[in-house]
Amino acid sequence: MLKAIGLSRETNVFIANVLKSRPPGNRDPKPEEVAACLPYLVRQIALMRPRLILAVGRIAAQNLLATDMSLGRLRGKVHHFGELNTPLIVTYHPAYLLRTPGDKRKAWEDLKFARDVFRQVGLGNLGHRT
Repeated sequence: MLKAIGLSRETNVFIANVLKSRPPGNRDPKPEEVAACLPYLVRQIALMRPRLILAVGRIAAQNLLATDMSLGRLRGKVHHFGELNTPLIVTYHPAYLLRTPGDKRKAWEDLKFARDVFRQVGLGNLGHRT
């Protein structure tokens, strides 16, 4: 998906998870598990100083943004994360897209939006997509 918008995991992208280990049975993480791991993720982000964060999936989006809003309501706008106010875009998790291929078009729109925001970072032009 990243390659399709011109980004390379080798040169442009750092991937991190909210949890540092997979919960048993691949269940959603418990709040106490997130609380234990979140400081590590925040430190990773601070060290990497990304130009953009792409929150992939509901768990990542809700925990990074400290909200219980649905993924559908979080998509399509620029959020900001942390002390550096890093632009953050929300999209679907690839596993969800495998189960729900009808939403692939929405994910493609999210990725194009993220690409556009990535290109605009530093230009002061980070509004909502139309």
